[in-house]
Amino acid sequence: MQSHKHEPEAQAEPSENALRHDVSMATRLLNSLKILEYSGHVSARLPGVTTFLIQPQDKSRADVAPSDLFVCDLDGKVISGPEGSKPPSETFLHCEIYRSRPDVNSVAHFHHDVTNVFTLVEDVPLPPVKNHAIRWRNGIPVHSDPAHVDTPERGRGIVATLGDCHAMQIRAHGQIVTAETVRAVFIDAVHLVENAEAAYRAASLGKIKPLTEEEMESFAHSFRRGHHIRKLWKYYAGGAIRDGLFPEAWNAAV
Repeated sequence: MQSHKHEPEAQAEPSENALRHDVSMATRLLNSLKILEYSGHVSARLPGVTTFLIQPQDKSRADVAPSDLFVCDLDGKVISGPEGSKPPSETFLHCEIYRSRPDVNSVAHFHHDVTNVFTLVEDVPLPPVKNHAIRWRNGIPVHSDPAHVDTPERGRGIVATLGDCHAMQIRAHGQIVTAETVRAVFIDAVHLVENAEAAYRAASLGKIKPLTEEEMESFAHSFRRGHHIRKLWKYYAGGAIRDGLFPEAWNAAV
């Protein structure tokens, strides 16, 4: 029987203030790792399930702060946010994922070139090759329409492709990662990119050898997802604080 040690651990519902800080930190971290860069966005579902936080369209991902974030509803309507700005044009992909997936509390959308290469060739899907790719045991589907997800209809198309998976690719466009918390979505985004880069390098040496179901099941028995997320967040956030990427107080916001 499959172990459930890798399942998310129960957590207290975070405050809006804590979520604002987590979204800002995750955005700056992903930018510093060259995963988010000049385009892309991180969002967080607010308590109550019908609204979420998301960054402004025109704010540098390197400078996003808690006070910059918009509150939007699941129809994409702005509830509150900074004057003179607006949410990203692809806010609807976040709206429709939150509407259809109550298990998802954070969404990241980015455009990592090496990862997206696997949508540009015939018969070479992105395989799980590193152990943490067990997060995507049920697949990383590819959405066939490369257009910006700038309407509710296109958002619903994304949801149909994503299904019950935790990540997907948009052909010739980018990636979407979903998770139970903002910190988890950051760690999953890092692992998705690591897995793609490892697969890309392996393909240059020979035929890719994906993880088998037996190998993934073996790793799942010892994997503690909550512990892993806390460990890696401490590592990445701690380094960012030392480098002045954001204040230490942000990491302790409640």
